[in-house]
Parts: sequence; structure tokens; C-alpha cells
Amino acid sequence: MIDIPVEDLVFVVCALVGGGLLLITVLVDDIIGAVIDFDIGGVSLVPLLLAFISMFGVGGLFATQVLNVHGGQAVLAGTGFGVVGIGLAYTIFGLVRRAEVAVPFSIGDLVGNEAFVSVGIPAGRFGSIQVTKEGQTHEFSATASADVAAGSTVRVIGVAGAGLVVETITWGEPERA
Repeated sequence: MIDIPVEDLVFVVCALVGGGLLLITVLVDDIIGAVIDFDIGGVSLVPLLLAFISMFGVGGLFATQVLNVHGGQAVLAGTGFGVVGIGLAYTIFGLVRRAEVAVPFSIGDLVGNEAFVSVGIPAGRFGSIQVTKEGQTHEFSATASADVAAGSTVRVIGVAGAGLVVETITWGEPERA
């Protein structure tokens, strides 16, 4: 029969379970992060804990199998490896998080902006406007309570489904906040 010391079994389980769950976390970190809403410097707590657990197991196995130390010394070696694992996970997950792009603007963010009417807007019907946002010109369908001629400048005052609600700008009128 195979005789495995209990400390080696603990270290192997930590390495395999922690490492396996860490790999799963890489794939579903956004889902887990939504459940556990706590982070350290923009990095979710879950990958940091799993990195510690898996590297604790690797360090403990290294100590018992390579360095031939056992007990408290193996635990100290595992703890040292675990701290290094936290540092590596923090660095890697932090770099990935900072590489993500910002969320693009939503249609509601256009309220208050001025726009150019490219296709005339009949009262209560839809026409087309062009709005400049984030350095680019975007075209949206728009409606208004009164007729708006093509070439006019309008202000976006609301959202109607996937379109916008606009009003004609009367020059000399005070800006809306």
C-alpha cells in the first residue's frame, strides 16, 4: 500500500484545487466578481486567495520533496510561495484589468448635446440627426414635436426607444444644464 504523509496530501490538494479554481476564475472572473463585490486595487479578492492556496501547496510540496523539510518549516516555505503567488496574481490580473477599454457611451448620454439634422424630421415622426460624441460623428433616428428642416441644429432632450427626441435651438436661448 502507498503511504502518503498527511502534510503532502494537504499540499497536493491545495495545489490542485487552488490551481484548478484559479484557472476557472480566469475565465469567469466577471461573474464571480459580481457575486463577491470586493477588490484590492482593482483586482478581485478571489483570484488572490486562490493564488495563495495553490502556491502554498506548490511551496509545501517543494519543501517536503526537494528540500526534505517537514512540519512547520514546510508550512513556512508554502506560506512564502503563497505570498509570491498573491504578488504574481495581483500583477497579472491588475494588468489585464487596466488593459480593458472603458464602457462606450449610452444613448442616454447624448441628452443635452447639440446635433445636426441630416434628414428632415416631420412632427411626431422620425428623421435623422448626426451627433458628435467621443471624437466621432454618430447618426441616430430622431423625432420632434414640431417639423424640423434638414440642416438645422437641434438639442437632444430625451430618448425614445432606440431614437432620440430633439427640439430646435432658438439662438439666444440660455443653455440647459
